Amino acid sequence: MKKYPITIKPFGERAILVEWPNQVEESILQDILGFTTAFEELGISGWELVPAYNSVTMIYNLATLDFDQIKQTVLDCYSKRNEVESQKERFLWKLPVCYDKEFGIDIEETAQKLELSVEQLIQEHTSFEYTVFGIGFLPGFMYLGGLPKTLELPRRDEPRLHVAKGSVGLAGKQTGIYPQDSPGGWNIIGNCPVSIFDASKEEPCFVSVGDKISFQAISRAEYDLHKIEGEVGIYKVEKIDLNA
Repeated sequence: MKKYPITIKPFGERAILVEWPNQVEESILQDILGFTTAFEELGISGWELVPAYNSVTMIYNLATLDFDQIKQTVLDCYSKRNEVESQKERFLWKLPVCYDKEFGIDIEETAQKLELSVEQLIQEHTSFEYTVFGIGFLPGFMYLGGLPKTLELPRRDEPRLHVAKGSVGLAGKQTGIYPQDSPGGWNIIGNCPVSIFDASKEEPCFVSVGDKISFQAISRAEYDLHKIEGEVGIYKVEKIDLNA
């Protein structure tokens, strides 16, 4: 397994930040996930690990930490991890999206800016598998990398005060789904009827960093049906085990 130069620095009294090279690469993300798995297997209580694009925020919930001690533990753990430890459970989730203009409030303008037809935009957006590089901003908001260059577009010049839950957007080199109503500046091209985050569930967000997402275009009628199925708890998101 390739090793990367990592840096470790304090992040307040009860956390440290472990950083990898500042690049958006799936190999770096997999190395990060391999490290988090290896650290969790040490069985040290009190730690919460938050992986992202090229870093892991390590939060200690029990007391003020000894930085020098944990730094050495992290370095030892990183140097001793192996291929088996990196095989964290990962899934490909297939999520339905309705690109109807009622939901895709920016889809025509976005297509025009990208010099595509609306149909071509939808075809491009549903033709790729996206990697979950991070979850944040809002609980359950997935930062999805792997967007084709043909769909790269800057954020809107003027963010909206209200973006509807389930809105699917484009911004820069990323795509994503708003897990709840919120302000936002992404270019909205559709809506997903599946709730990505539900605080009432034991596992509020079913997606994890390192998983993959693919989008499937659905009609307005299918959207309405899946929305009802989700509300009554009978909709099952299709998933594929990537480690099988």
